Amino acid sequence: MAAGQPSHANAEASSSKHSIYEASTQYRHWRFSPEQLVDTRASLNAAAVSVIRDAFEADEARSSTTVSFLDANEESLLVKLYVGKVSQLCGHFRFPEEVEATAMSYLKRFYLKNTVMDWHPKNVMLTALFLATKTTNNPIPVDTYASHIPKTQPSDVLDLEFLVAQSLGFDFAVWHAHRALWGMSLDIQVLPELTREEVHRVYQIALNHVRASRLTDAELIFTPAQIALACLSLASPHLAVSWTRLKLAEDADMLLSAIQPIKDMVVAHGSSPDVEAVRDVDRRLKLCKNPEKVMGSRAYMKKQQEAERRADEKRKRKAAEVRRAMEEGDPFGSELARDGAMDDDDDDD
Repeated sequence: MAAGQPSHANAEASSSKHSIYEASTQYRHWRFSPEQLVDTRASLNAAAVSVIRDAFEADEARSSTTVSFLDANEESLLVKLYVGKVSQLCGHFRFPEEVEATAMSYLKRFYLKNTVMDWHPKNVMLTALFLATKTTNNPIPVDTYASHIPKTQPSDVLDLEFLVAQSLGFDFAVWHAHRALWGMSLDIQVLPELTREEVHRVYQIALNHVRASRLTDAELIFTPAQIALACLSLASPHLAVSWTRLKLAEDADMLLSAIQPIKDMVVAHGSSPDVEAVRDVDRRLKLCKNPEKVMGSRAYMKKQQEAERRADEKRKRKAAEVRRAMEEGDPFGSELARDGAMDDDDDDD
């Protein structure tokens, strides 16, 4: 449940029992209040700027004084552009709606854990889409996938796959509003004096609104059913009221009131960002990208050397423990666990 939004909880409480959705990782891990989203992005941005400024200084003294770092809103603007580009790629590959919606969700979730100044959304988008083809059971060979995207090698896609999966908390299942909308379209077919053609027409308009909602934060704040109902209401207010009274008679008025913020969000923010504004952000990103991620920079080389040094020390410690175990007559190295060597895992910091 999104924090600080009791009205949503009331609108969803059509029964005293918990829904299946409430047991999902999406409900438990990926729902926020608008204020929480602002705070999360601002904190990530501030932390990234601090780290990157230090990296610039380590690379060259006073080099960060002339750098214009991105703020949280500018980061979100760039991410939004590439969320929209997912649709273009899915159209090219003819991927189903489920793949497109899932990849968009992955991309938005990734940037609640990471910053564009570390990982450019163009690269993350390609990996998120490829990952979505697998998690939705619509796999495509990585060689085929990369061959259809200019200047892209399979390694460009695969190198970030674990990072993306880890940032998602390995929560791959996504509940989508377009599926809820499809269920509503089946329900309203039983309403009197409504032709199948009219149902189809309203459904297509509402589906376009659902697609527009993916360019907003709606799925991070509201439930799929709430978003679907809001989009149905944008397409046909009368049918939205009829469906709500048919399915949730006692809570109809409360639910219809609760979806108004979603409708406002879709109308106000459900379109692609201004290209010129994003182009300016992208130009500045080239100048404020974390130098530790830029191959060839002194900060990058220093980090690589440090990683190699730590890896070498780890190998030497493990080798010493194995030799000691062998000398003490235990070829399986039971002393390793006792001496704390098991703390030397292979995970990167």
